[in-house]
Amino acid sequence: MSIQYYQDNADDFFENTIGVDMEELYLPFVDLLPNNALILDAGCGSGRDSKAFLDKGFRVDAIDASSEMVKRARIVTGLDVQLKRFDQVDDVERYDAIWSCASLLHVPEGQLLETIKVLSRSLKPNGVWYASFKYGIKQREKGGRLFTDMDECRFNYLTKNLVDLKLKSLWKTTDKRPDRDEIWLNIIIKKSH
Repeated sequence: MSIQYYQDNADDFFENTIGVDMEELYLPFVDLLPNNALILDAGCGSGRDSKAFLDKGFRVDAIDASSEMVKRARIVTGLDVQLKRFDQVDDVERYDAIWSCASLLHVPEGQLLETIKVLSRSLKPNGVWYASFKYGIKQREKGGRLFTDMDECRFNYLTKNLVDLKLKSLWKTTDKRPDRDEIWLNIIIKKSH
C-alpha cells in the first residue's frame, strides 16, 4: 500500500521533501560516526539525506522500495541507489551506520521486530542506527499509506529482547516541513560488540 503511494505521488513527495533542512537531526547521528563511515540509507526517498552524508565525506549505500523514488534519488546523489525492501537486505556486519528517517514507520506493526532484526544484522558491532517515527501508539492508514506510530514505551517494549541493540538517545521534534506540525520520535541505537 505505502509503496504504491510513492509510485503514484513521487513528484509531489520529492518536491515537498528534497529541500527540507535536516541538519538538526544529522548532527547527533554523525557525531557518533567514524571518519569515512559507510552508511546505509534505508528508505532513502528523494535522496536528500544520502546527498547530505556524501557532502559530509561519508560513504553511502541507499535503498528504497519505490522504483520512482529510486530514479529520483539516483539523480540527486549520483549513487547506484538500489530498488530493495528492508527484508531484502542480506548484508552481514557491512555498515558503520544505518539511517532510516521516516521509513520504518511504513512497516506493518506485526513485521517491525523482524525488520529491525534483519537490518541489525547488516550493522557492524558498535554501529549506530537512527530511526524516526510519527509520535503515537497505533498502526493506522492515512491517504494510501500505512503508518506504525511509536512512542517511547512502545519502542522500548518492541526492542526489549534485542540484547545487542542499546538505546543511545530518544527525543521528540516537530516536523521540519514548514506546513506541518506533526511530532516525531527520533531514536539512536547502538549495536554492542
